[in-house]
Amino acid sequence: MNSAKSYFPQLKDITKAKINLNDVILKTPLQKNLNLSEEFNANILLKREDLQIVRSYKLRGAFNKIVQLSKEEFKKGVVCASAGNHAQGVAYSCRKLGIKGKIYMPATTPKQKIRQVEMFGKDNVEVVLIGDTYDAAHNAAMEDCKKTGMAFIHPFDDPQIIEGQATVGLEILQDSVEQIDYIFIPVGGGGLAAGIGAYFKQTNPQTKIIGVEPAGAPSMKHSFDTGKVTELENIDKFVDGAAVQRVGEYTFEICQKVIDDLVAVPEGRICTKILELYNRDAIVVEPAGALSIAALDFYREEIKGKNVVCIVSGSNNDITRTEEIKERSLLYEGLKHYFIVRFPQRAGALRTFVDVVLGPTDDVTHFEYSKKTNREKGPAVIGVEVQKKEDYLGLIQRMEKNGFIYEYLNEKQDLFQFLI
Repeated sequence: MNSAKSYFPQLKDITKAKINLNDVILKTPLQKNLNLSEEFNANILLKREDLQIVRSYKLRGAFNKIVQLSKEEFKKGVVCASAGNHAQGVAYSCRKLGIKGKIYMPATTPKQKIRQVEMFGKDNVEVVLIGDTYDAAHNAAMEDCKKTGMAFIHPFDDPQIIEGQATVGLEILQDSVEQIDYIFIPVGGGGLAAGIGAYFKQTNPQTKIIGVEPAGAPSMKHSFDTGKVTELENIDKFVDGAAVQRVGEYTFEICQKVIDDLVAVPEGRICTKILELYNRDAIVVEPAGALSIAALDFYREEIKGKNVVCIVSGSNNDITRTEEIKERSLLYEGLKHYFIVRFPQRAGALRTFVDVVLGPTDDVTHFEYSKKTNREKGPAVIGVEVQKKEDYLGLIQRMEKNGFIYEYLNEKQDLFQFLI
């Protein structure tokens, strides 16, 4: 196998991957989105990989890798470590090809995701739950490979995985009738961006390739800045489909050559887009699936009048996360505010707060209060949702005018995480 520095996906290998996948994947639609096109005064097209068989693009790379294994490797089976979409792609591939697979997942993986993997893999797949983190599952999977000789299927850092993901780009160019000016691609480990970027640079080099990372896990940008693959010590795992601590060696070398710009999008902005896509377009996406669309705000001027493609990478969203998504969106948009308010220990203090501090459209959405003995003031944690961002200033002014002592929690992350 070529070293990471010398490998670059070739058109013949991407075409071969497409042939491998023809009877396995759905050729997902490239759809114009009228709401986004109007909002950004551009022609916004969505590549709907959220409609793929396993509800993400990951099937492409997984199947392309597994189908090219040797006969000996086929007999031994495959191993992977994943808490999400890659596991489902491998599971489906094992069932389709009739080979055995072991999928290591953290013991903390939601049951819904475990059931999805078991459903796609049926009797061909054994799910092994181990440890509390992806790293623990990955280490266990690698140990298994050493003992059994089973092939390890990497989620992104493998030439055949990258070539499989590149078929997304091939389909986009097949279906587009206009010259594509920009393409926005979510970046986690970098497999999708490396594949699509390599295909476009060889066939449509004038297209600008924009990589999009979550602000809480900008591992590709960090590696670009240091000039080598560099691991992040701490990441926000909310955008679980794209939150990695370390990008791949292959993917880093390719992305350096093909990505024209990288942007990091705040998690709260991503949440706002998830809700907008659901409410306006009835499109259900996971956080990573909204990444590329959330990045459009940062390129509003550049993309005016242009033809723009956004990769909607997946829709494996857990419904139990809905409240967290709404909360993060409201916080980011400046519509929800948390305070510690020190109430005087007298009857009617709370009524006074409601009557004179809250505006006509303000809503108390969180309240925790414990009356203390032998104290003049009792602290309460209060969450207030405002209708417009500007309403916050009036809320603060009324608290101060009426003598309420408060501490604003939104900007004190350690305290906020502890109390809310």
